[in-house]
Amino acid sequence: MSKVIHRHNTPDSKLLQHMDLHPALLRVYLNRGISTSNQLEKDLKHLLPYRDLLGIDSAVSHLFEALKEQQRILIVGDYDVDGAVSTALMVRVLRRFGVQHVDFLLPDRFTHGYGLTPKIVELAIEKYNPDLIVTVDNGISSYQAVENANAAGIKVIITDHHLPPKVLPHAAAIVNPNQPNDQFACKNLAGVGVAFYVLLALRAKLRSENWFIEQNIPETNLADYLDLVATGTITDIVPLDKNNRILVYHGLHRISMGRTCPGISALLDVAKHQSSQVNESDLAFAVGPRLNAAGRLGDMSISVECLLADDLEEARQIALKLEELNQERRALEKNMRTEAFKLLDDYQINNGKNCPYGVCLMNDNWHQGVIGILASRIKSRLHRPTIIFALKNDLELKGSGRSIAGLHLRNVLDTIATNYPNVIKEFGGHAMAAGLTITKDNFVEFSKAFDAEVQRQLKDDMLQDKIMSDGELVGVDLNLEFVECVREAGPWGAGFPEPIFDGRFHVLDKRLVGGHHLKLTLQRDGQSFDAIAFNVDVERCRHLRIEFIHAAYRLDINEYRGRRTLQLIIEHFEPI
Repeated sequence: MSKVIHRHNTPDSKLLQHMDLHPALLRVYLNRGISTSNQLEKDLKHLLPYRDLLGIDSAVSHLFEALKEQQRILIVGDYDVDGAVSTALMVRVLRRFGVQHVDFLLPDRFTHGYGLTPKIVELAIEKYNPDLIVTVDNGISSYQAVENANAAGIKVIITDHHLPPKVLPHAAAIVNPNQPNDQFACKNLAGVGVAFYVLLALRAKLRSENWFIEQNIPETNLADYLDLVATGTITDIVPLDKNNRILVYHGLHRISMGRTCPGISALLDVAKHQSSQVNESDLAFAVGPRLNAAGRLGDMSISVECLLADDLEEARQIALKLEELNQERRALEKNMRTEAFKLLDDYQINNGKNCPYGVCLMNDNWHQGVIGILASRIKSRLHRPTIIFALKNDLELKGSGRSIAGLHLRNVLDTIATNYPNVIKEFGGHAMAAGLTITKDNFVEFSKAFDAEVQRQLKDDMLQDKIMSDGELVGVDLNLEFVECVREAGPWGAGFPEPIFDGRFHVLDKRLVGGHHLKLTLQRDGQSFDAIAFNVDVERCRHLRIEFIHAAYRLDINEYRGRRTLQLIIEHFEPI
C-alpha cells in the first residue's frame, strides 16, 4: 500500500515520565513532535503574553483614547470567515467595554477587492465618518488606503496576520506577529487571534485605569468569546501550535457547554449538528461554509449580523438565509467542478500524465466567489499546486490558489512578481492559499511562469500524494473509549493533524449510499466494524470484488437514535 506511509517517531522519556498516556496516543503525540507534557498544556494561563506583540501598546493607547472621548470607531473586516468572526469579536467586545459608536464595514469582493482599499476608505468616510478605523484580518498591505485615511484625519490601527510587504503602511499602530522585529512566539495566529490579543491588552489597560469601576460596567470575561476565536482559527486553516490549540480547545468547550453566541448555535442547528458534541470538523465543514457563503456570493455583512445577534430566533432566521446561500454556492461549485474536470480531460491531464507541476485553469463563466473552493478540489485530485481564474472584469482575471505541503504559495507569487514585473498586478496570502489579479492577456505567460517556478521549487517525490499513518491499532483499541480518548487529546487541525491509522480488514459487506459513498462492514480479530468511504469512484466500487482490504482510516462515533457506535472513516483503501 505505497500511498500510505507510516510516521516515524523517537520515544522521549520526558513525556513518558510526566504523563500516563495510552500507548497508541503516545505514539500519535510523538509523531507530531510532542516531547514534553508542557507542550500539551491547555489551561488559559499558558497562553503567550500579549506584551510580546510589537505595536500592541500603541494600539491600546489609541483605542483607550477613542473610548474615553467616545469617538466613532469603524471595524473594517474581510469577506471570509476569519474576517467575519474577527469583526463580530471586535464589535461585541468594544460595545461591552462601553464604546457607544462602533460600526463595521466589510468589502464586497466583486466591487471593492480585498481588505482596506482606497475605495473602502472613501465609502467609510461617506457612510460612517469615523475618527478611528481598526482593521481585522487585513490591512498589512494597505499602504495607499492608510495614506488616504491619514489625509482625511482618520487614524488607522491595523490588526492582521498576513505576511507583510517590504514597505509597511504609515498606520497609527500595527499589530501583526509576522511583522519585522515582532517577538511574539506564535506566528500562526489567525486574524481573530490577533484581534483577541488586542482586546486582552485593552482590557488590562481599562482595568488599570479603573474604567470598569468608574463606568459601573461589569468587567468582561474575554474567555466567553473564544467560540468566535476557535471558529476563525479552524476555518482559516492556520497551524495549531500550542497557543492556537489552547484557544481552540476552550472555544470548543464553551460551545459544547451551550456558552456560545446565538449565531454559532443557530448555524450548528441549521446544519443539523449538535452543539453538545461539537468538534473541529463541525466548525470547518458546517459553520464555516455557511458563514463563507455570504462573502462568496454577495454581502458578508449578513454573516456578521448572524454572529452579532443576541436573540436566538433572530440568529436562526439569518442562519436560514446563509443556508440558502450555501446551497446556491454548492450548486455553482458542482457545475464548475464538472467543467473543470472536463477541461482536464480535454487537456489529457491526470496525476500521472501530462500534468504540469503548477496547474492554472480559467473559464470566463466561472464565479469569482467559488474559485477558491474549486482550486482546492483540483489540488486534491491532482496533488499539484493549483490556481483557478475567473473574470474580474473585461480586462482582468481574479485568481485563487491552493498549495500542497512543501510549497509556500505566496512566496512563489512573490518570486514571479519579481522576475516578471508586468505579469501580476497584485497578490497576497499564505503558504497554503493565496490570491492574485492578472490581466486576461497575461494568463498564458503567468501559467508558464507558475509551472516553471513550482517545478524549480518542488522535488518529484513531493508531488506524490501520500497518507501519513500513525500505524496500526490492535483490536482491543478499536472501541468507543479510545475514540473519546483521541477526541479529548485534540484539538486537531492544520499542523497537528487528526490521527490516521491503517490495517488489514475482512470485508463482510459493501454497498453504495447517498449516490457516491461506500458503506462497509469490516471484520478483524473477531470484531465487526461499520465503515464509510466518502466520495468514491462509483463505477470502480460498483464492480469491485473485494474480500480483504488494507485501509487507512480515522476514528469516529456514529450516533443514531441515542445509540453510539464506533465507525471508521476510510481515507484510502486497496484490495489485497
